[in-house]
Amino acid sequence: MRIPAHSVCTAIRDDIVSGVYERGSRLTEEVLARRYGVSRVPVREALRTLESEGFVVTRRHAGACVAEPTEQEAADLLEIRMLLEPLGAARAAQRRSDAHLKVLRGLVRLGQERVRRGEGEDLRSLGGWFHETLAQASGSPALIALLTQLRHKIAWMYAVEQPVRPADSWAEHGALVDAVARRDTERARAIATQHAERAAAAHRLRRTERQGRPEGAPRVRTSQHPVNIAGARH
Repeated sequence: MRIPAHSVCTAIRDDIVSGVYERGSRLTEEVLARRYGVSRVPVREALRTLESEGFVVTRRHAGACVAEPTEQEAADLLEIRMLLEPLGAARAAQRRSDAHLKVLRGLVRLGQERVRRGEGEDLRSLGGWFHETLAQASGSPALIALLTQLRHKIAWMYAVEQPVRPADSWAEHGALVDAVARRDTERARAIATQHAERAAAAHRLRRTERQGRPEGAPRVRTSQHPVNIAGARH
């Protein structure tokens, strides 16, 4: 069975984002291949992809390592998202399908119901699903890819605090869906801009956890993201 490189790439990326591999940690092909139960070939391809995405860097005498973004780079990501998400919302208003609207409205109903009941555990995942669906509704593969990569990187660099008033956040989601349903591009863009600006205030930069460990020693926790072999070819 040959495990596709994109499945290995997804597994490594998820483990980087969730903190299984700390920033600056070495990523050796042999160790990764053994960890994910694959050969070194898909690992090598995955590392090249992750380097192009900015999650991995290649250092002289050290090889592949998890990148260590600066605070300015992290701040830039939030600013870029505040530009791209309104564009995605405007595109969604132009190109959304009835299926997209059905999912978006369902997510808003679920989110608002959870808020009313005081059940905040699922709100973050519901919000992520909402924004992923909204991006898909834009009908632009390039924009979808950029927004997806931004979400991964922001989740990696920032801890996100729950909104002080989650009802307001989900009311904005509802108003955004209404604008998308009416194909009101300017209204959708304006609401998405306001929403992104408010959400940015809830982001707190993550700090590395190197204290107390020898130089160069990586912190590696148990992976929560096994390689998905459903699409593997024999």
